[in-house]
Amino acid sequence: MNTPKPKTLGELKASGWKSKSVKQELHDNLLRVLAAHEDLFPGIIGYEHTVIPEVCLAIIAKHDMLFLGEKGQAKSRLMRGLVRLLDPEIPFVAGSELHDDPLRPISAMSKRLIAAEGDATPIGWWPREQRYAERLAPGTKFADVIGEIDPSKLASGTSMSTEDALHFGLIPRMNRGIFAMNEVPELDELVQVGLFNILEERDVQIRGYPIRFDLDVFILFSANPATFNRSGKVIPQLKDRIGSLIRTHYPREREMGIAIMEQEAGLDLDGPFPVKVPLFMKEICEQVTIEARKSPFVDSQSGVSARFSISNYRTMVAGARRRAAVLGESHAVPRISDLAHIASSSLGKLELDLMSSHQMTEQQVIESVQAAAIKKVFDEYCDQHGFEEISAIFGKGVAVEVGDMLPSIAYAEKLKRVPPAWEKAFEINPSTDAAMRASCVEFVLAGLWAHEKISRSTKHGRVSFQT
Repeated sequence: MNTPKPKTLGELKASGWKSKSVKQELHDNLLRVLAAHEDLFPGIIGYEHTVIPEVCLAIIAKHDMLFLGEKGQAKSRLMRGLVRLLDPEIPFVAGSELHDDPLRPISAMSKRLIAAEGDATPIGWWPREQRYAERLAPGTKFADVIGEIDPSKLASGTSMSTEDALHFGLIPRMNRGIFAMNEVPELDELVQVGLFNILEERDVQIRGYPIRFDLDVFILFSANPATFNRSGKVIPQLKDRIGSLIRTHYPREREMGIAIMEQEAGLDLDGPFPVKVPLFMKEICEQVTIEARKSPFVDSQSGVSARFSISNYRTMVAGARRRAAVLGESHAVPRISDLAHIASSSLGKLELDLMSSHQMTEQQVIESVQAAAIKKVFDEYCDQHGFEEISAIFGKGVAVEVGDMLPSIAYAEKLKRVPPAWEKAFEINPSTDAAMRASCVEFVLAGLWAHEKISRSTKHGRVSFQT
């Protein structure tokens, strides 16, 4: 039988509850999770031996943290994931804006209430899901995160020099909780000074009034290295007070990137017109992102988010499923021609290097990294034995037209004119399923094109391979 939660200060004292700072709370719960060998960050892939150990050390050291990394490196997810290390709920003085600790109140309102009511002071309970708040730096003002004098309170007769005249911002309201500031280099210098003061003194000073709070808040930051390391973007005093800097990164192996891509895409590949995605198509989809990160035409300091792979994977699967529905095929297998549609999910996600000596449009960059990805993956599946024979057949004027809306059963007929290419497809996958065979055939033709053995032209969604 569950013991009822204390509803008054007297009942809370009788229960034996002890005050604990939020950093001590995180510290103790982390050690419990580690000792039990529980998954600390469910759903975070690829950080088991790099980022997560550093986060653990920072929490045990009771440091505020800065997550430094390019876009799409799970910085926000890591910060939000720390909520599970908080206690399920904690008591606070009911009605307190600052969620005062009943045994150690810091606001004037709570102190007055406890002085008047004593052990009869009502107690509320604050669930951990509500003890986290975050803010995006651009446009953030001092009043938003720290606070401001409230004109309505002044109008009602409250003295300007008292705490009661203040309207508190997000950080004071997160007293005994976690506050995260995203993209900290974009903060106004005045706000940075306010944050520095909180990190240094754990207090709030608004418009110079000597109103001090012993705030208990765990502060997290995120930033992109390109802006964080730029002189003048973050005041040195603020950098110096951040306890630990955690460097995030993109997946170190392609297999890890594919696992992230599939998990985050969250697609149901079963149901009406099920989709079977060959491994080589998943590899190409992730390799496109890898090639974009390496491209001299893409701003390397900005990075290429994992969302690039996720969006393209969804589009590729959507193209295959649409084909199955339109053509009445029992199932779908994504093909190279389906990648023609990923421009719609890629455009706007790449920041081009405007200082590059060779300027390309975003569409051209996408086509370039696609070609590089196809070549890279193709070389892992097929050796070049037989390329010359296939190229010679195309050299006699043979042309093979394929496309994302060509029925799967049509590929066997089209490839009768190039038997070695049909046979080469079996090196990729020995399946005799027509949809899988169509995908493998397009992969072979695209691989030959990437090796400049044959040429390719596109018109109205149809792709023609010839010499």
